[in-house]
Amino acid sequence: MMSLRTGRRARQAPDTSTPPRSHAYRQMRHPFEPQRVFSDDAIANMHQMALRALSELGMKILLPEARKLFGGAGALVDDSSQMVRIGPELVAAALATAPSSIRLRAPNPEREQWFEPGAMLFSAGAGCPNTIDAVRGRQAGCLQTFEETLKLVQSFDAIHILGPSAEPQDVPPHLRHYAMMQAQLSISDKPTFIYARGKKQISQSLEMIALGHGLSDDELRNGSWSYSIINTNSPRQIDVPMAEGIIEMARAGQMTIITPFCLAGAMAPITVAGALVLQHAEALAAITLSQLTAPGAPVTYGGFASNVDMKSGSPAFGTPSHMKLTIGSGQLARHIGLPWRSAAGSASNTSDAQGAGENHMGLWAALQANATLTVHSAGWLEGGLSFGYEKFINDMEAVQQLAEMAMPTPEDQASLGWDALADVDPGGHFFATQHTMDRYRDAFYAPVVADLSNHGAWVEAGSQTSTERAVDVWQGILRDFAPPPSAAGMADRLKAFVDEGTKAGGAPPTEG
Repeated sequence: MMSLRTGRRARQAPDTSTPPRSHAYRQMRHPFEPQRVFSDDAIANMHQMALRALSELGMKILLPEARKLFGGAGALVDDSSQMVRIGPELVAAALATAPSSIRLRAPNPEREQWFEPGAMLFSAGAGCPNTIDAVRGRQAGCLQTFEETLKLVQSFDAIHILGPSAEPQDVPPHLRHYAMMQAQLSISDKPTFIYARGKKQISQSLEMIALGHGLSDDELRNGSWSYSIINTNSPRQIDVPMAEGIIEMARAGQMTIITPFCLAGAMAPITVAGALVLQHAEALAAITLSQLTAPGAPVTYGGFASNVDMKSGSPAFGTPSHMKLTIGSGQLARHIGLPWRSAAGSASNTSDAQGAGENHMGLWAALQANATLTVHSAGWLEGGLSFGYEKFINDMEAVQQLAEMAMPTPEDQASLGWDALADVDPGGHFFATQHTMDRYRDAFYAPVVADLSNHGAWVEAGSQTSTERAVDVWQGILRDFAPPPSAAGMADRLKAFVDEGTKAGGAPPTEG
């Protein structure tokens, strides 16, 4: 029988003099060097072909004001066809003024982020019209579920910014921005999201941020207090709401994340390289519009590219093509020197092994690509048609494990473990060494929902799957949730503004 030799040094109480490892996954940096799919020459060729596409083929831009900005800068504009041909010199000038580092403000300074190359941020599944959970089933998103998903997001440090998780469809579109902004400000102290659905909705959302936090115009412009996702209409089109979003956010000094949604084989060439050329061209066009509006406006590169299933036409996620497109996007972003946004996600219809695998592969691709922000990191189901509560909890296990990878790994003399090595005979164990006793409480990542017990203990506890265990986790979070200090009195500060705006008819979303 093997035994631990204990005679060399007397065992002492665990050492509590040193602070435990931090689990506040807040301002994180990528722990690994970015990977490559393409050679540097191939990336340079993609950039040049994207410039050629913009100058020879052009972009269809539906907003007259945007075409006027391009025309005033020297682009070739045909108002009858709404086509704009953008020369490479305009793109180069825009890239020269676009900032490579953006301060994302938050009511809690500890939640602020620097959106820049090397930073590592995550946001939850977004833009979902439905929610699904094991208790209530699948239902249309409503204000209650939007607020619930915000509480889940607020409760995990590894989700760094807010987003439109489960859109409240029970609130009319012309009033929805009031409800969504009030919920964000009343539930969370993280950077906020604004939909690009028209000038008036954007301006009123910014007014609510300023009113809620007591910011002057200059203070609102000191960093970016909000952000918006700008999706192009692939191939080669920017619609009216998106163009207005670029212009209005740029004028207000708020960040836009330019995100073409290029599905190879459908809205983009079927090859990985061809899809990236289209994505790059569309992103460059939108970035240029931002800088023509306000040089130096906070704008970032983005891409959400994957392939479609050629049998059904449905989007696929977590595939080898998705991963290659993500890593290639990172190479293009570094080529132009901008921070950038990627995405994970899942096509699965439920929180199962398929859904987990798809999301994990997307997360790993973003890690390999050194994505500044990975959207849809947790909770995204059905290609974005549903936000899953159990899916969110299980995905957060993976997100937090990646966050742990980004935490500093001690390499001092004590961590090298000489005392432990000297304490244990060959064939012994390290459970009770002083080295272990001083560190066992927080030496390893503690799972959120994973069950590491043996089979007998698992059966005795009810033989639950991780999806079943996740129900208790999200219900406990919602039951025990307490708003952050910044939310105190928020509803009272916003009430008069919302009441007055509602009485005046709100702000209908822009069409076109």
